[in-house]
Amino acid sequence: MTEAPDRYNSLMSVVRDRMTSRAFDPDCEIPNSHYELILEAARHAPSGANAQPWHYIVVTESKTKDLLAERFKAEQKARALAKMKFPTPNYEGIRSAPGVIVVVADFRYVKAFPVLNDDSEIDRMYRHNAERILLQSVAASVMSAHLAASALGYAVWWVTAIGQQAIQQELKPVLAVPDELDIIDIMCFGPPLKAPYKRWKKKLDQILHWDRFDPALFPTDDQIDTWIREHRHHVMYRDESRID
Repeated sequence: MTEAPDRYNSLMSVVRDRMTSRAFDPDCEIPNSHYELILEAARHAPSGANAQPWHYIVVTESKTKDLLAERFKAEQKARALAKMKFPTPNYEGIRSAPGVIVVVADFRYVKAFPVLNDDSEIDRMYRHNAERILLQSVAASVMSAHLAASALGYAVWWVTAIGQQAIQQELKPVLAVPDELDIIDIMCFGPPLKAPYKRWKKKLDQILHWDRFDPALFPTDDQIDTWIREHRHHVMYRDESRID
């Protein structure tokens, strides 16, 4: 690999240092200027048709954080009762997170992408792709926010278990989110309560293809099932140095 320019190295320092933490220093207070710096980065993200179909709600009230934590703890219990066998994190960290930003998406903007808006078969085909475009757009904005928070020295937690209709119905009134919009995820951040760890990442040669998809890198269904059964719980919550 050729020597990278300083600008790239500076970026990669932030990218590699972006760490996940689910327990934060509760005594930290995030200044308003840091929220603005983080969301200034988020608003510069690319989006399909330059629609920018996102809104960000900064949550500072303790009672709202408490409600969010309790709702996700209830979701954790629901998953256990449903026997999903998913290694769910401890959502108590939402309560103590100094910084909380709720990400809201406006799916009405799918009409801004290549669609017919006539509910025909071809329209439904294009609408499926339009929804992907919108989600990719919001994800790009959220990632920009994560990197900005990392650059400010914070650890970040991406809370994504929020798409279920029941959660939407409960949380929208609390946050005054209009029915037409959707809560996509929650970004919690702040100084970590203890040193965060770097999670395992696939090596470059496991994801890089030149000109054509390399069939040697295509996992079978059985391999994916085995990975979920035997490895997922390790790579989700362990330091990469402790992964076999």
